[in-house]
Amino acid sequence: MTQLMTSENQTTVTEFLFSIFPHLHEGGLLFFIPLLLIYGLIITGNLMIFIVIQLNMALHIPMYFFISVLSFLEIWYTTTTIPKMLASLVTEQKTISLAGCLMQMYFLHSLGITEGCVLTAMAVDRYIAICNPLRYPTIMTPKLCIQLTVGSCLCGFFLVLPEITWIATLPFCGSNEIHQIFCDFTPVLSLACTDTSLVVIMDAIHAVEILVSFLVIALSYIRIIVVILGMPSAEGRHKAFSTCAAHLAVFLLFFGSVAVMYLRFSATYSVFWDTAIAVTFVILAPFLNPIIYSLRNKDMKDAIGRFFCYQKRASGVGR
Repeated sequence: MTQLMTSENQTTVTEFLFSIFPHLHEGGLLFFIPLLLIYGLIITGNLMIFIVIQLNMALHIPMYFFISVLSFLEIWYTTTTIPKMLASLVTEQKTISLAGCLMQMYFLHSLGITEGCVLTAMAVDRYIAICNPLRYPTIMTPKLCIQLTVGSCLCGFFLVLPEITWIATLPFCGSNEIHQIFCDFTPVLSLACTDTSLVVIMDAIHAVEILVSFLVIALSYIRIIVVILGMPSAEGRHKAFSTCAAHLAVFLLFFGSVAVMYLRFSATYSVFWDTAIAVTFVILAPFLNPIIYSLRNKDMKDAIGRFFCYQKRASGVGR
């Protein structure tokens, strides 16, 4: 039962209903089981990468430091939305409070922007490593890596704050149905019973943020590819390409889903395509990232293999 507060002239919404989720007897369990498995794999995969990098001294270099940060962020990024989706699939209570909705939007977008900034830092790291290898150790110091990570977090968590604060002041009345699998700016603002044209300015700011990150990464990799193609050694070219391939795949997956999700401008999609894009954005991309990093990177595969061998030996000794 949705909660509504009645004033003199209108009914004010205090919680929202996720109308898109099927009830349990309508097939909710068919979506719940695979989503639960995927969520478990996302947490396990990213946590494993994070722990392996922290424990393996050979991986204590800037490239793997940023991968570990990205894996850590992915755990919290998916946790802002998927547990609520799981609950909505198996319970009759498919609602979220206004405060809960605002918190979900804030952390989803803060962590998303932080990931984008970390990916940008990773691209710059690869650019310096391949295009300026002699100066790489003196430029990409541990101190700079920490500064870039802290800067990414500050950028992510402060850029979204004004928009969330503004949305918190808006009155919501009438319908409280969100036609999406999580709280997001567009579906929530469509329920406001006041002028929300200010969102156009905020959307433009976010579009510039996305495009700037995209251009920095794209230009870095274009330059990297040009340098790699100019290498005289075929073995050197292969090694350099294999190092950057995983980063490039994650970059395309992340910014591809972000672009389709948020750079649509006036374009509208059906509920089915909106849901499919949202699933790619918050579920599929985080699910594929640890697979890409572990399967496309020999050092990472070797480190994971040694980690499991150590765990197996440790459990054998303990018996």
